Amino acid sequence: MNRFNFELEKVIQEIKQKQAKKVLLQFPEGIKLEASSIVKKLESETACECIVSGETCWGGCDIDINEAKSVKADLIVHFGHAPFIKINFPILYVPLYDSKNLIPLIKKSLKSIEKFKNIGLISSIQHMDQIEKIKQYFEDKGKIIKIPSAKGYAHLSGHVIGCEFSGIKSIKKNIDAVIVLGNQFHGLGAALAVTDKPVLLIDTYNNDIISMDEQRNKFIKQRGASIERIKRSKKIGIIVGLKPGQQFGLPNVIKKGLEKIGKQVSIITMREMTPEKIYNFYDIEGFVELACPRIALDDYGKYNKPIITFKEAMVVIGKKKWVNLLDSGFL
Repeated sequence: MNRFNFELEKVIQEIKQKQAKKVLLQFPEGIKLEASSIVKKLESETACECIVSGETCWGGCDIDINEAKSVKADLIVHFGHAPFIKINFPILYVPLYDSKNLIPLIKKSLKSIEKFKNIGLISSIQHMDQIEKIKQYFEDKGKIIKIPSAKGYAHLSGHVIGCEFSGIKSIKKNIDAVIVLGNQFHGLGAALAVTDKPVLLIDTYNNDIISMDEQRNKFIKQRGASIERIKRSKKIGIIVGLKPGQQFGLPNVIKKGLEKIGKQVSIITMREMTPEKIYNFYDIEGFVELACPRIALDDYGKYNKPIITFKEAMVVIGKKKWVNLLDSGFL
């Protein structure tokens, strides 16, 4: 808990101001080990009862209002992410800013970007409080750094999340390369969103500097193979996500398009996709998932059947061309 700022004094103040009697705490998967100590602190400093959500929590998109209501919570405290969509329920977001000094790692990255002048800089929420300092460091070394404005679901300028890269895409014509502060998840997402620019990940968790270009090429081949397998499939399932923040695409548009080219289509709802759930639909040969697009992209190896995103399904039904998908990005 020393590395990340849980802002517990702010949380305590919010609980008191809201006069919350019962609080649901949401933690990312890697932070749940801190839950018991945080519960002890909050319950000792306030009159509230804390309940820890044991469900998976993958992002600011993953706010479980039904869970909060079922335990009669007055407030949700969501650790590790920023606001994503408007939710009609009291929520306090605690971004968990990382206290690690990134300048030594930034210095290490200079050799990898020496041939680039105009660079787009984006970051996961954990480092957003340092992004201006890092921008200044690069500019002092002669680089022209552009931090994109907040667009789409992004909460802050330069903030990048798993499914939202509209900001960096909006400035890609004016940059030579992209730098991402975060982890492999954020780096790969940027590489698949901005397919025509070099993407450098400053991996703040593994203390490494990684070019994402080779991984991007591998994933693009996988995406092409998945699309071709869907084209050959006769029975297709369209998975509609039940989480309010994980609903991407129009199921009826895809269903009609697939039926028009001779596919038998079923619409299936899921709160969370898993290989076990997919196995149950043994007669369906492939899936279009309209929940989080990163499931189809990142979990390629977990499933024995092809799974594609809404954008990729548009290629299958002839509404988008493969070359246009490459130009516009997979996210």
